[in-house]
Amino acid sequence: MPAASTSLDSALAQSEQRLVRKVAWRLMPLIMISYFFAFFDRINIGFAKAELTADLGLSNTAYGLGASLFVVGYVLCEVPSNLFLYKVGARQWIARIMVSWGLATAAMVLVTSPWQFYALRFVTGAMEAGFAPGIIYYLSTWFPTSHRGRITSALFVASACSGMFGGPLAGAILAWSDGLYGLAGWHWLFLFGGLPCVVLGLVVLRFLDNQIDDARWLDANEKVQLATMIVQTEQDGKSHSLLDAIRSPAVLLLGLLYFLIQIGSYGLNFWAPDLIRSAGVTSALATGMLTAVPYVCGVGSMIVIGYLSDQSGERRVYVVGCLIAAAAGFIGAGLFDRSIGGLVLALGLIGAGIIAAIPAFWALPPKLLTGAGAAGGIALINTLGQCGGIVSPLLVGRIKDVSGSATPALYVIGGLCVLGAAILMFAAPAALRARDQVARSTGY
Repeated sequence: MPAASTSLDSALAQSEQRLVRKVAWRLMPLIMISYFFAFFDRINIGFAKAELTADLGLSNTAYGLGASLFVVGYVLCEVPSNLFLYKVGARQWIARIMVSWGLATAAMVLVTSPWQFYALRFVTGAMEAGFAPGIIYYLSTWFPTSHRGRITSALFVASACSGMFGGPLAGAILAWSDGLYGLAGWHWLFLFGGLPCVVLGLVVLRFLDNQIDDARWLDANEKVQLATMIVQTEQDGKSHSLLDAIRSPAVLLLGLLYFLIQIGSYGLNFWAPDLIRSAGVTSALATGMLTAVPYVCGVGSMIVIGYLSDQSGERRVYVVGCLIAAAAGFIGAGLFDRSIGGLVLALGLIGAGIIAAIPAFWALPPKLLTGAGAAGGIALINTLGQCGGIVSPLLVGRIKDVSGSATPALYVIGGLCVLGAAILMFAAPAALRARDQVARSTGY
């Protein structure tokens, strides 16, 4: 009997793996491509900075304000957007988000004054609001807990690839398209970032399914098996309403932690090209190539950490390790701000830490939230976290204008990464610590 039981368990595990792979191959390619362009929209403003600020007459502080207003629009519309997604359906709402933000991004070609820049960045953020947490919530309805670390890492690999390939591509666009058909290179950069999103939004509307029961590419037995797997790996004691999620100290603490992570993430995304140029690199193409380094490191780190965290079931320790690595990288970037070799190595460490910290972090909220509480609670965490995107560009821009160097700001961001690691290590919600104890024996 023990041998027969072991054989049965092995057969069930193989069946589960096959089904999860089938779902992943159906959903993830389109989602990852969509996420690639979502993240490219975040980083293209950093590559456009030099030409855009020269054409519009912007200071570093004014540029930081425009970058921050994107996040202000995003934050204000985040929770309402995700609640609409829960009510309307993921397929329809994600498609709407992509089409509207694509059009807003492409409209940057019309900007001729600072106030137009501010207004359009705010609108673009508002249109994109809800996309990232909506995708996280959507994936939680299709994949069991035991697979979400790898699935979430795969999603964020797309964002890292956007930096990895988008950096050189952005540099090439700026270098080779300037003046083409009378448009500046940064105009072409925003057109390339926006128009494909409109097309992808229509593809999402056609090919994504809202829920397991809608999937005509699964047979009846596979639908039952997948739904059962998801239910069986869910933890008891989770919040089931948006109000409970908002009232939960655990949700608010996770929001604070994600705020600190995003300060580091936006510090890398918006300022890495400028740091490289300040170190003495003058070519737009070379800047794009070097800016890819932290994202290459981030891809490798995400894959490894996603696998290891799924194997152990413990998520906190990996997030803590990532934040410590990012802190060391920011401090190193400050120390070697005039040495291109040292700076690129420091940026690689930042990428390996802060980029990998994001998918590792997003494996935490589904341990505490489900149903409407998950849709609204995840959006609330992301909203609080995205406020870091308001603080970070303004912080770096203002410090650079006042001091003439971004180095003090890099030290501050490094210290905040250490603070985030300390919060998660020593003040994590009791429910998460309990889940980690369970994970040691179950892998969930």
